[in-house]
Amino acid sequence: MIKTRMSQFWVMQVGFWAFLCIISLFTLTLWYAQLNLIYVGHTLLQGIVGFIVSIPLYKVFMSVWNKPASIRLTVGFIWIMLVAAIWTAIRIETYMFMTNEGGVWRDFGGWYFGSIFIFLCWVSIFHGLRYYQLLEEEHRIMLRAEAEAREEQLKRLTAQSVARDAKIKMLRYQLNPHFLCNTLNAINSLIEVEASEQAQKMTVQLSKFLRYSLDNNPDTKLPLDKELNALKLYLEIEKTRFGERLKLDFNVSENSKLALVPSLLIQPIIENSMKHVIAQNEEGGTISLKSYIQNDKLILEMSDTGAGPEVGRQASKSKVDFKQSRGVGLRNIDERLKVIYDNNYKFELESKSSGGLTTIITIPYEPMA
Repeated sequence: MIKTRMSQFWVMQVGFWAFLCIISLFTLTLWYAQLNLIYVGHTLLQGIVGFIVSIPLYKVFMSVWNKPASIRLTVGFIWIMLVAAIWTAIRIETYMFMTNEGGVWRDFGGWYFGSIFIFLCWVSIFHGLRYYQLLEEEHRIMLRAEAEAREEQLKRLTAQSVARDAKIKMLRYQLNPHFLCNTLNAINSLIEVEASEQAQKMTVQLSKFLRYSLDNNPDTKLPLDKELNALKLYLEIEKTRFGERLKLDFNVSENSKLALVPSLLIQPIIENSMKHVIAQNEEGGTISLKSYIQNDKLILEMSDTGAGPEVGRQASKSKVDFKQSRGVGLRNIDERLKVIYDNNYKFELESKSSGGLTTIITIPYEPMA
């Protein structure tokens, strides 16, 4: 940085005094028909002397740069007058020596006035360069700060993304042990009653469903139609367990089938109904699923017939209590939707007099590309 500033100063210094020599040559030497080696040599010599005497002026201005303006003006004025006087005296003496002309000191005032003007121009250019350097430095600092801020933001977003993915995986995989234990218990029961064919069938169905679960990341969004196909794998297992006790009523609109939803979003809700409705009623029950698009939102409505009026009266007292009573599944889904959609979703629970539960999920409609 310092080397760059100094190189810029030396370029300014050489350029200024070279330009002054050229101007003097054309406006004075040629004008007075003095185009010979002596006068041209004096013109070059006064430029070299000006180059030298202006260096202390640079050091003085740099030393008082951070001082108050009044001090800078006072010191600058004194040194401009002093350096201009020195330069003028050297110019006159060298001129008289080189040209053998006398009486030049009588014109000291005119020479001195021109010198003051020249050094005022030098000071103006110096300040212009100095402020340009400061502006350039400020710009570099701003760019560096912006780059650091972007890097920090990228690190923060990366950390948030990693944390988000970890949380989604945790929430999704919390559900698998519950389902897996239930299914394995059912397979074990079939084996105990020597229903080997049904046990084998359920094992194959379980394998297919778990394969689907493992092949899809928890934060992956899939078309609802594909999600329903996965749900069918799960329902085939439950059909083997409950037979005619499990009744299904699906009403899915065609346009909603293309909507993207988080993978295995519906299965935990259906599993919840299996546990609290179908498994607890000798007559079983009906699980309904309805999906449609409304106001650029995908709405999923899932409901079950419940475990009886007595349970329904207890559940209707408090939605929160009802939600808690239905286990970790519903709380887990709520947390998962919050991570994926922030606050741009709705997760509503409505209890029925029969003890059933209606779950309504509203998320942004994202059609499959």
